Amino acid sequence: MNDELLTIRQMCEKFGVTPRTLRFYEQKELLAPLRKGQTRLYTRRDRARLKLVLQGKRFSFTLEEIRRLLDLYHVGDQQYTQYKATYELALKHLAELEAQRAELDRAIADLKEQLAWGARKLAELERLQNAGAAE
Repeated sequence: MNDELLTIRQMCEKFGVTPRTLRFYEQKELLAPLRKGQTRLYTRRDRARLKLVLQGKRFSFTLEEIRRLLDLYHVGDQQYTQYKATYELALKHLAELEAQRAELDRAIADLKEQLAWGARKLAELERLQNAGAAE
């Protein structure tokens, strides 16, 4: 399958994306499939790029950041520039994700505290209603 050309349907099945997604990535210059009439044919290079795009998105890279990193492949320095830029950007995104996680942890703790207060308040009000109904 390495040198095989894939149709849009095959790409969608292989990577779990929609045709619309592939066309969008093509429009954003992330993919450049071959054309045979109206048919898009995806090469090994397109498959590798799509894999990197999907991984970058998972790590919260923007499409523009991904495009810039992919464009560094052809710099001619055995991908040093590409790897270095990717590494530095990944460090930045890791710090952002960790900050988001810390904020989520704080929000979860606060919500649990509020829910505990609400449960106590509801139990108290329930006791008062039951006591009032018993009289």
